[in-house]
Amino acid sequence: MSTRQKPEPFHPDLRLARWLPLVSAGPRTLWMFRLSPPGIRPVSDTNVDTVPFAGPAGDMPYRVFRPLDAATPRPALLWIHGGGLILGTPQQDDASNLALSRELGIPVFSAAYRLAPDHPAPAALDDLVAGFRALVERADEFGIDPSRIAIGGASAGGGLAAALAQRLHDEGGTQPVFQLLVYPMLDDRTVLRDDIDRRHLRMWSPESNRYGWSAYLGTDAGAPGIPSSLVPARREDLSGLPPAWIGVGTLDLFHDEDLEYARRLEEAGVPCELRVVPGAFHGFDAVFRNAGVTRAFHSEWARVLREAFARAGTA
Repeated sequence: MSTRQKPEPFHPDLRLARWLPLVSAGPRTLWMFRLSPPGIRPVSDTNVDTVPFAGPAGDMPYRVFRPLDAATPRPALLWIHGGGLILGTPQQDDASNLALSRELGIPVFSAAYRLAPDHPAPAALDDLVAGFRALVERADEFGIDPSRIAIGGASAGGGLAAALAQRLHDEGGTQPVFQLLVYPMLDDRTVLRDDIDRRHLRMWSPESNRYGWSAYLGTDAGAPGIPSSLVPARREDLSGLPPAWIGVGTLDLFHDEDLEYARRLEEAGVPCELRVVPGAFHGFDAVFRNAGVTRAFHSEWARVLREAFARAGTA
């Protein structure tokens, strides 16, 4: 009889994840999930400000990370926080946003937007469109080059970034130069799958996914007839969108939908670099911030943004 052990499903840097519980968000537990998680604290830095950005429902408090030197104009990143479309604040990504601002020497604008179910779609997307337009209009105020603004986000933020790129493309005007999509939440139809192995899922469950999408869409996730303008993966024509980078782990609920979106972008003629992290679960970099696999993952964000800005600067 063989005594060979089964391979560890988690990345060696993430082995402690085996002890993380998989808890689901729903209408009765949403209030608990909206409490500030321990370990998520806004950074205290003289170069971080809260700045009001006008939106359809009034001013939205953006977190703005300014580089130390005063050279202008410079590129910028509009970052969109995650939270399944029902949770989250700009402050939750302070550490990584500050690191990107320092490493790349660019301003990073962490957007606020209205959350479901209190504000169903397209409220969040309307807020982000207004925020991008305002950033372009206020470019001189912030010392940025409006022709070199990238957009990005993690999880639901990545999905909203993809939806934002699509809508800006359709509306015309100034366009983002790049999409940084970190394990993005792209397709509500994932809730219809019955073949998902949930044994090693962490941080975001199929039940949470169903509730988040349904709360956002105002109807059952996966239902026919949902407008493609609200769900990035439902859009048939992906041509003409900005180049993208998609990063996702093999143990992420969004793994398959992310790989499919990357494939479709390439098929449509949109350059898309795909990074798949073996043994990584959803939000692994937020849980294990100092792990080697996290540092490597975040270094790719800086690399692809630097390359995108350089390409835009020579266009």
